Amino acid sequence: MKIDEVPNDAGKLDGEKELCYAEDTDGNYVAVQSEGWEAKNIALDQAWEYIQQQIEKALKNIHQGAVSNLAYYMAQNQMDISLLSQYSGFSKRTIKKHLKPKYFNQLEEDVLKHYASVFKISAAQLKQVPTE
Repeated sequence: MKIDEVPNDAGKLDGEKELCYAEDTDGNYVAVQSEGWEAKNIALDQAWEYIQQQIEKALKNIHQGAVSNLAYYMAQNQMDISLLSQYSGFSKRTIKKHLKPKYFNQLEEDVLKHYASVFKISAAQLKQVPTE
């Protein structure tokens, strides 16, 4: 794409710009800043909507006693069991166990602190989940 064709549709970047490469008049590729483009804005909207649905689903399941608070923080941080396992060093099997309220409520403080450090929160915050 040519420099004058770089899209600048304001959107999800909140005034920030992203780096793109475009062809200048001499046919060389140069760095150009862009505010975004409509298709990307639509995709970002859909992605954030999906993430919000996952967070709401986790909250509902926690309030119903189906899963532990860990589910909320995983959803909020866009993590699945595999990714949390990689970040925490806990096995997938252990995380699945800790997703059950019965086992989560019995976790020792050092385990809670370890999970909390992955989510960049305190162990006290990990024990709490927003009502909404």
